[in-house]
Amino acid sequence: MPSWIRQHLAALRALLVFTVLLGLLYPLAVFAVGRVPGLKDKADGSMAETGGRTVGSGLIGQSFTGKDGIPLRQYFQSRPSAAGDGYDPTASAASNLGPESVVDKLPDPKLIAAGKEDANASQSLLTQVCERSKAAGELEGVSGARPFCTPGGVGAVLAVFGPRSANGDVPHPTRVISLNEQQGVVRAPFMATYKGVPVEPAEYGEDYGKGLVVPVRGNAPARPAVPADAVTASGSGLDPQISAAYARLQVNRVARARGVPPARIERLVKKEENGRALGFMGEPAVNVLKLNIALDQLFPFRG
Repeated sequence: MPSWIRQHLAALRALLVFTVLLGLLYPLAVFAVGRVPGLKDKADGSMAETGGRTVGSGLIGQSFTGKDGIPLRQYFQSRPSAAGDGYDPTASAASNLGPESVVDKLPDPKLIAAGKEDANASQSLLTQVCERSKAAGELEGVSGARPFCTPGGVGAVLAVFGPRSANGDVPHPTRVISLNEQQGVVRAPFMATYKGVPVEPAEYGEDYGKGLVVPVRGNAPARPAVPADAVTASGSGLDPQISAAYARLQVNRVARARGVPPARIERLVKKEENGRALGFMGEPAVNVLKLNIALDQLFPFRG
C-alpha cells in the first residue's frame, strides 16, 4: 500500500477516535458529573424562584435598583459591576483600571450644557471609588469619607508646577491645579492652598502633563465606614455576594424601609452568611439575591 494512503488512513482513524472520545464520551461524562447530587443545582444555573417565577441565578449578581437606576431602599444592594452596563453576563469583565488610575478625563462643558454626554470623558478608578463611597454613605446614613477623596466624591489629586528638586519634589510651587475638579462645576477646589499657593480647578482642554501629580490623603479615617466591596467591582463583574460587613452596613436602611426591627434583619443576614471557602479562604460573604428573596418571604415590603 502506498505510504500516502497509509498516512491518510492513519489520519482518518485518529479523527474517528478523537471524535468519539472528545465529541461524544467527554461531553457525556461532563453531563453525568453535572447530575451528581450536590452539583446538579449549579450545573442547572442555580436558578432562584419566588412567587412561582424565576428571578435570577444564585451564581450571577444583579442590580436591585428602580427604572431610574436609584437603589431600592427595601433591598440589600450588590457590589458595583464593570460588566457591560452592570451585571451583564454576556460582557463579563473588570474595569482594567489599576491603582495608578487617579486622573479623570474631563467632559466638554459645552456638551454637558447641551444635555449631551461626552464620549471621550472618563473617570479614573480613584474617582469611581470616591463617587461610590459618597453615594453609599448617603444611602446608608454614614460617612462616605475615604482617603484621597474630596468631599464632593472625586479623586483628591493635584498637579503641582514649579522647579523640581533632586528627588523630584516641587518644594516651591508656582501653580497648583485640582485635576479632577472642573472649572464651572465646583464652587471651589477641595483645598484652598497647597504650600501657600492657591489651588485652581482644572479647565477643560488644558494640558497639565508637566505638573507633578500629587494625591492628597486628607483626614479621612484609615478604615472607612463604607467597606471596600461597596466601592469596587469584582474581577468578573458578576459577583453574586457581598461581604458580611457591607451587608451589616445596610441593615438599618432595609429595616426602616420594611418597618421591621433591625435586630430581626441582622439575624436573617447572619443566617444567610456563608463561611470562608473550605474553611480558610476568603472572607465570610452573603449572597444578595438569596438574602433579598428571604426578605420578601419573611418581611414583605408594604410600599
